[in-house]
Amino acid sequence: MVYTVTFNPALDYVMHQKGPLQPGQTNRSSGEQICYGGKGINVSYVLGQLGVESTALGFVAGFTGRELERGVHDMGVRTRFISLPEGMTRINVKLKGDSETEINAAGPAIDEASREALLQILEELREGDLLILSGSIPASLPADTYAGILKRIAGRGIDFAVDATGALLLETLPYGPLLIKPNLAELCELFGAEEIPREELFSYGRRLQEMGARHVLISLGPDGAALLSEDGREFSAPAAPGVPVNTVGAGDSMLAGFLAEIRSSGDPKEALLTGIAAGAATAFSPVLGTGEEIRRIRAGLG
Repeated sequence: MVYTVTFNPALDYVMHQKGPLQPGQTNRSSGEQICYGGKGINVSYVLGQLGVESTALGFVAGFTGRELERGVHDMGVRTRFISLPEGMTRINVKLKGDSETEINAAGPAIDEASREALLQILEELREGDLLILSGSIPASLPADTYAGILKRIAGRGIDFAVDATGALLLETLPYGPLLIKPNLAELCELFGAEEIPREELFSYGRRLQEMGARHVLISLGPDGAALLSEDGREFSAPAAPGVPVNTVGAGDSMLAGFLAEIRSSGDPKEALLTGIAAGAATAFSPVLGTGEEIRRIRAGLG
């Protein structure tokens, strides 16, 4: 079984308008939509589209939490959310016009009892399961929350993947993640570099492997992606041809595509291409990509 964890899910209220945002004035929307998400939830959805069953774990609160849980179920994602005693699941406002402006809420505080309830669920994981930790940690949780989780599941034959940045990612490496997926900016941040030339990507990937990572997938946006596989092989592939209309969830989709394929075939090159196709399917759509779109794009990558 695959499990994803989203510590701070959200209702994304997306408002579209023609022309630029006018601060200090009344701006009128030309259309709205509500998306149910969070990084782990996005991963679970795309895994489902690729035929991989998963359970989304996390925390919800208040009437917005109830709506999020309903919406995620309607997306076909199985959940085991923990209901917090206070607060409300956050609503993030995304304004899309000539450019995109986001206002992300803080979200509810996670109390100690609710945190322990999540840890008890994780005690149920068994050998061969895969745990996916995605995104940042709310301020109400200890900064070493990811490391604490991995310490508890260490030695039980449970694979895990991490999609996080900075110190939050680095502290997971000694536990041997199956996959990490920094983008180029995040890779620069990890090593304090202003920029990293393309020809040096794999040397930085090896440094992350020396710290404990197994597969290192580096997202390069419009330039595709590079992969340093667990056995030291180097792969790179260009981005899928198309016109991006949505960046939200594209990285989560790439993560899901890679993991679905690597667990199915064990072929890192095929996993890279499936990851690129999954990311593109979301980037080329106003919502998360579907299995049909992913397979169509993958077929065009050769």
